[in-house]
Amino acid sequence: MINQEISKILYELAELLEIKGVTFKSRKITHKIVAYRKAARTLEELEEDVSLVYKKNGIKGLEKIPSIGKSIAEKIEEYLKKGKIDYYKRLKQETAIRQIITHYFKTKELSLNELKRSAKKRKIIYSRFTRPAKQLLELAGSIEKAKEAIDKVSLWAKSRDLDYAIETVFKKWLELDRLKPKKVVKKRFYQGNPMVWSQTHRKWYVIDENDEWLEFAGKESDVEWRIIK
Repeated sequence: MINQEISKILYELAELLEIKGVTFKSRKITHKIVAYRKAARTLEELEEDVSLVYKKNGIKGLEKIPSIGKSIAEKIEEYLKKGKIDYYKRLKQETAIRQIITHYFKTKELSLNELKRSAKKRKIIYSRFTRPAKQLLELAGSIEKAKEAIDKVSLWAKSRDLDYAIETVFKKWLELDRLKPKKVVKKRFYQGNPMVWSQTHRKWYVIDENDEWLEFAGKESDVEWRIIK
């Protein structure tokens, strides 16, 4: 439905404004973020198709919808007429570098709010990441491809308990399609000792501290499964 399409864009506008405001505080931006999210939720829950509201009563009809002010009504009107919102496109371009930096920290399990707090307290020197993010954007050709590249490196590195930076993506660029997360294997243990399956005897054995194979005679509920990377 058109309501869901526009709602999605409004949510993304709110997120882009949050990303834009990572390194500085602005009441104006905060107000806009809240307004876009309220409007997005309203459209999600609106039973009537917003395009029919506009068709019947024009932009004034849009402004009568709860949480839809003049500015947001104009953007909805633009989308209904052109299928796009220029401000959304400009904001995506304007925040391209910041989006890449934010996504990088997201793969490090650092939320946008945590990133903002850390940048404010200068625990994270945000400007240090600007240059590599810009280089990655130029190399990848788009924000989406840059994010995909970071995701691949993140999964590969985390599965090996390795640290990684945006610069790691450059180093691994020609290998990206071959980078695979390390296979996670689950193995059986009994009282802290590893177990092995004997295909010949069709039995499980426990390997004790002396490397001796002892036939497993315990209960299945006593078996502990461990993830081996």
